[in-house]
Amino acid sequence: MRVVIAGGTGFIGKALCRELLIAGHEVMVLTRDPSRATARVPQGAGVTRWSPEQPEGLPQVLSDADAVVNLSGEGIAARRWTPEFKQRLVDSRVNSTRALVQAIQQAEPRPRVLVNASAVGIYGDRGEEELTEASPAGAGFLPDLAVRWEQAAEEARKVDVRVVKLRIGIVLGEEGGALQKMLLPFRFFVGGPFGSGQQWFPWIHLDDVTGITLHTLQSEAVDGTVNVVAPGIVRSGEFCKALGKVIKRPCWLPVPGFVLRLVAGELGETLLWSQRVIPQRATQMGYTFRYPQVEEALRAVLGAYA
Repeated sequence: MRVVIAGGTGFIGKALCRELLIAGHEVMVLTRDPSRATARVPQGAGVTRWSPEQPEGLPQVLSDADAVVNLSGEGIAARRWTPEFKQRLVDSRVNSTRALVQAIQQAEPRPRVLVNASAVGIYGDRGEEELTEASPAGAGFLPDLAVRWEQAAEEARKVDVRVVKLRIGIVLGEEGGALQKMLLPFRFFVGGPFGSGQQWFPWIHLDDVTGITLHTLQSEAVDGTVNVVAPGIVRSGEFCKALGKVIKRPCWLPVPGFVLRLVAGELGETLLWSQRVIPQRATQMGYTFRYPQVEEALRAVLGAYA
């Protein structure tokens, strides 16, 4: 296939480019800065200039594509959630998706499928409830943002394009993501869980994010929402213990909830959420997880420590 990727220079995007190229597909990355992107994407991937504010020419690019993957979006944890930054989070997801879908609608011929990133944040804080793809959205800024994000992607169905929405959990990988930030206190022997440690922690290895994405691209039977999380879900305290075991550091100093709220504000509150997310659709569609259990996933990422 010829696959066009928006957000192809990010943590997940670069890994997906590599997997697609290894599998023999053609890859074109949409970017605001082609010269910078060329140095960041894997060799063999093409780049072309595009921004949601200036989408001219994109329908012609997409008319040559079989599939589009949209991973656009400012990092949720990049900084404290000021009103201005929250608007940037919305614009970088909702507006970019709308512009991309409009270009898909104008392309002739059109891509057959749009695989659009979303997040388990759509479910909000749900305690012990098991969350499948059929579970309703929660309440609050992140769930509302994810709902608007997914609604923007759904507009592609109006021109008979298959739409897959990947609700991605906390991604474990070597070159970025939440894990790199979590490692710092452990390196200084002060690692521990957030809050009580009893919250469910919906994690997934980066290789399985790319693996599920490829599966959804290649299988026309996959349509709609897919929870992109590992089947071996653990509580926050269990995750921290596994992390400490792999890097040979103690896990003994919980971070109180009030400290997270004080330091990170509204973002800190989300770190205390409990989300027992189940990969029901991934299992039903026959995907075989490369890293179903958390300790093996951490060892694969942190081999230098193990």
